[in-house]
Amino acid sequence: MNYSESIAYLYGLQKFGIKLGLHTIKRLLSSIGDPHKKFPSIHIAGTNGKGSTAAFLASVLTEAGYTTGLYTSPHLLSFNERIRVGSRTISKKDVVRLTTVLQKKSRGFASITYFEMVTAMAFLYFAERKVDCAILEVGMGGRLDATNVISPLLSIITTISKEHEFYLGPTLRHIVQEKAGIIKRKRPVVTAVTQPALIKFLQEKCRIKHSRLYCLGKDFTLEPTSSETFAYHGMTFNLKGITLGLRGEFQVTNAALALAAIDILKSTSFSIDTKSILHGLAKVHWPGRLETVKSVPQVILDGAHNPDAMNNLMKSILNDFKFRRFFLVLGIMEDKNIKKMIGDIVKHAHMIILCRPRMDRAATTKNLAHILEGFNLKNFKVIDDVAKATQFALTRARKDDLICVTGSLFTVAEAHRFFKKRWLYNN
Repeated sequence: MNYSESIAYLYGLQKFGIKLGLHTIKRLLSSIGDPHKKFPSIHIAGTNGKGSTAAFLASVLTEAGYTTGLYTSPHLLSFNERIRVGSRTISKKDVVRLTTVLQKKSRGFASITYFEMVTAMAFLYFAERKVDCAILEVGMGGRLDATNVISPLLSIITTISKEHEFYLGPTLRHIVQEKAGIIKRKRPVVTAVTQPALIKFLQEKCRIKHSRLYCLGKDFTLEPTSSETFAYHGMTFNLKGITLGLRGEFQVTNAALALAAIDILKSTSFSIDTKSILHGLAKVHWPGRLETVKSVPQVILDGAHNPDAMNNLMKSILNDFKFRRFFLVLGIMEDKNIKKMIGDIVKHAHMIILCRPRMDRAATTKNLAHILEGFNLKNFKVIDDVAKATQFALTRARKDDLICVTGSLFTVAEAHRFFKKRWLYNN
């Protein structure tokens, strides 16, 4: 296979959908020598902030001189983004080679999923590269996610809110049970969960597993010291003069989780100096997360895809940006709680442009329009194509206005391609 054929083969596995469970991934990994057992790892679950927390942590470890693997999902523009070592994504040549290996090894397996295959690829690649540590983001839930075959140095649970109820359960109690499934015996856990009932559940889970739980706001904090700098107060060290490479108030929580993980690693065999921490946090770039792609007028892309993420985005727009009018380009997946997601943010928009990314499970613009009409809103226009919707917003916005494209990473990805193609970055 060449690269295009390899990607087509991998995407073709999506026909088997989402299949939570560890039997198939364990069997596949066993057939290739259990690569996931050959390197230390850190496991990250949660509703929002997993990718950014992973990016902060990987950047610091890389800055400290460690060969660091990073496995995240979904990708924004290229499949290769999912698997990285240091600042480099996996090469097309390695994607082809490892796909060929895994395709042969999985013959006879019943309906192996896309995520299982890609997770195995990441493990095999990290083992080959002899990474000093791999940062692994859960795909969905935790307990039955294909990444949950590892025995990590520590686990991170970011935040918990309702998501993927069809798979994880209808209540926060069900969802926290799934997220807490990544907690391993005698391995520390770091969390930004704030709901008292959920913290109590995590405390009990950690007690049973003989694992220490570290909570944001109690065991560690990251507090502003000026408009752009922060101070960390942790378990074993304090640090001032911190700046973050990612915008948004919500990124403070993600950076705090990464610092708490570093705090724990520093108490083991990892040597991470202050300079590496400061440089690592300041240089992080994570596309599609409150990312500015044009400055006049301002255009930001953010992959907010659930109510909590959209609420965080709205707060950042109101607090971190100055603008005269606000244009909102929206494209959302059908399986989301759309009414709850957009109920607040649409009230602040001068104009809303509804679009539909090229995904079968994307909500139709007709359905989105029906929801907006239920809010008694008339200030919207329907343009199905994401690129054309974004272009329309650009034609209507003046130099002191703000345009935000959001609702899904799939929507953001198509807008990203639109700007990249037209060389409009930072113009």
